[in-house]
Amino acid sequence: MACSATTQPLLNFELSHSHQPKRPYSLPLCSFIKKPRLSPKPFFSQSKDYTKINIFSSPSLFSRQKLGSHVAAQSGYSSGEEAESLLPDSAYQEPFSWSSVIFPFLFPALGGLLFGYDIGATSGATISLQSPELSVTTWFNLSAIQLGLVVSGSLYGALLGSLLVYPIADSLGRRRELLIAALLYVLGGVLTAFAPGLSVLLVGRLLYGLGIGLAMHGAPLYIAETCPSQIRGTLISLKELFIVLGILLGYFVGSFQINAVGGWRYMYGCSAPVALLMGLGMWSLPPSPRWLILRAVQGKGSLQELKEKAILALSKLRGRAPGDAASEKQIEDTLISVKSAYMEQESEGNILEVFQGPSLKAFIIGGGLVLFQQITGQPSVLYYAGPILQSAGFSAAADATRLSVVVGLFKLLMTWIAVAKVDDLGRRPLLIGGVGGIALSLFLLCAYYKFLGEFPYVAVAALLLYVGCYQISFGPISWLMVSEIFPLRTRGKGISLAVLTNFGSNAIVTFAFSPLKELLGAENLFLLFGGIALISLLFVALYVPETKGLSLEEIESKILK
Repeated sequence: MACSATTQPLLNFELSHSHQPKRPYSLPLCSFIKKPRLSPKPFFSQSKDYTKINIFSSPSLFSRQKLGSHVAAQSGYSSGEEAESLLPDSAYQEPFSWSSVIFPFLFPALGGLLFGYDIGATSGATISLQSPELSVTTWFNLSAIQLGLVVSGSLYGALLGSLLVYPIADSLGRRRELLIAALLYVLGGVLTAFAPGLSVLLVGRLLYGLGIGLAMHGAPLYIAETCPSQIRGTLISLKELFIVLGILLGYFVGSFQINAVGGWRYMYGCSAPVALLMGLGMWSLPPSPRWLILRAVQGKGSLQELKEKAILALSKLRGRAPGDAASEKQIEDTLISVKSAYMEQESEGNILEVFQGPSLKAFIIGGGLVLFQQITGQPSVLYYAGPILQSAGFSAAADATRLSVVVGLFKLLMTWIAVAKVDDLGRRPLLIGGVGGIALSLFLLCAYYKFLGEFPYVAVAALLLYVGCYQISFGPISWLMVSEIFPLRTRGKGISLAVLTNFGSNAIVTFAFSPLKELLGAENLFLLFGGIALISLLFVALYVPETKGLSLEEIESKILK
């Protein structure tokens, strides 16, 4: 895990996939033309039956289709005619080493793991912090407001981070943003662990939250812009899996340190080494080639210099020789695509550009998904799972930690199912099926509180159904759609707004749950959430497009225009 991105592959083999292309198209950064060695022209130009090949559009790595290596990939062609006989009807796809895919995903994804870890660790840290025997502080007797600030400090920091990054996202860059996030994670974790007083503790929580805001913005951007498009859905969904793994890790560390003297310091401090690993890993990775091209088109530097840097970055990300012909071709195609997009919009753009034209359509889709992700009750149902189960007859408080771990393991299982199927089934089927299940689970909770109170297992089944359906739909798919739906021109600003929408709506729903429960009653509150879930299902069915197998440039040209 600690290896750099330039390390030799751990497994000395390469993968290649093949399938029949559905239609001819050109995919900048994700396609290239395979040239015969002794032919002066690409063999595809010698016959009208051949099309440019998508090198990254095969089924998911997790699909059960057999992996095969092409003869054409392993042997040279003596002529264009030989190439035609070898590849009459199949698409060539470039082999790539596992290490060249793993590290550009792994180190940004650690930002998501650290976000999840904070959620899991805080649940145990607040218990240890308030214990007169275990806290080892003179300020352990926290008021409700002080405790709320400790718990929500990272959320406020994430909101602030989302606001701060909005106007500077494109100038900062994806890699630099993740480096700053890692630094904030380290500072926040260390400051919290060694806090001599409550005020220093709250500053540490705020700094850690700033890291969350930057990481949740930069990680999906970097992964989406650097990974092969055939596994983009898988990798970005895996980032959600890392968040769940972080929550579980926080639970486990909390359970081991819950009875230790000063245990809360260890719970928060354990995040620092992981953040340091994230920072060192991101330092070893190149900038996003698409971001470099964007800067070149925006006139923020020498076009030739930035283009050469983009070629070198892409070569490193794909595990190829520096400046290879395939990377050069892909960068040239992407440069033409981005220039064409900018020619259609004469103005340089402003801070409100994300609310105009194709960017507005993308924000409605991406922002709508992360909004519905929260206002269907996700923070409340999951944060208040304990009281829900207690009211259902499972009132043993001693089992709370073990119950949290069980729910976390179930979340992990369902997220893995989504990861395995997102590039096979597509985004829309998982969203429609999952959101439909969320609505059903909320109506079941409503029915339990209204007239099924003598059947406590209805509440348990409804809770597990909610968790499972959320983890195969809104959980991973919302962030996947957000990372790929925005045009390159406004992708940085668009994702920062989506992150802000997510954390803002999360805070509102979390804080409003208890007052609304007292005002409406539990049964009517879950009925309200169920109604919102039905509206979100209608939104997905009518407005959310399918992006499976499309490059980021294709999404921009075919879906947003």
